[in-house]
Amino acid sequence: MKKILIVEDDRRIAQNIFRGLAAENFEAEIAYDGITGKQMALEKKFDLVLLDVNLPGMKGYDVCQQIRIYKPSLPIIMLTAFGEIEDKVEGLNSGADDYIVKPFDFRELLARVNAALRVSELMNPETSDKILRIADLEMNLGTKQVKRAGNIIDLTAKEFALLEYFLLHRGRVVSKMDLAEHVWHLNFDPGTNVVEVYINYLRKKVDKDYPTKLIHTRPGMGYIMKEE
Repeated sequence: MKKILIVEDDRRIAQNIFRGLAAENFEAEIAYDGITGKQMALEKKFDLVLLDVNLPGMKGYDVCQQIRIYKPSLPIIMLTAFGEIEDKVEGLNSGADDYIVKPFDFRELLARVNAALRVSELMNPETSDKILRIADLEMNLGTKQVKRAGNIIDLTAKEFALLEYFLLHRGRVVSKMDLAEHVWHLNFDPGTNVVEVYINYLRKKVDKDYPTKLIHTRPGMGYIMKEE
């Protein structure tokens, strides 16, 4: 039975989620403030965290960052009443795996939870040692280690997800809309440059110090990962 931590200060919402998860055979616990939520997440074993943003004691973004330091592979879905693109980007950049805006249908939340748990299981070193490769770059989905020419490359969780998407679609042009939707789970906003910013971060780590460049821009279309 999968165990889920609900960190939500609205008791009605927290209890509704708790009952819904119990009906789907999940075990759940509730924390009603950010400090307690952080302590529970770090001290107990959970398979996933549902984390509100606007919490008393400690904001959800800060809780998320703290969890990521000590439990980098624990799936986190942020819950918030904020729907602006900047709020979504801040939540995802703080380390969240997904983001859902209140009010939401429980069926959608359940689908997001199941999807995050599936990804977590695939990324578990005990269940997967799949390696993605192109040229002298390799990504181990089990250990979450990335190497180029034998050198270990340190990536953030979002940089790792971006590189994984490129490797899974190597040789194909992917648009900014594709990346926003599948890596950040956002509806693409032409006014935001979050995709370009992270492409730049990734290029500095993956391509800058190597003669063969792998990430290429296709003007007006997007990006492609391939050997030059």
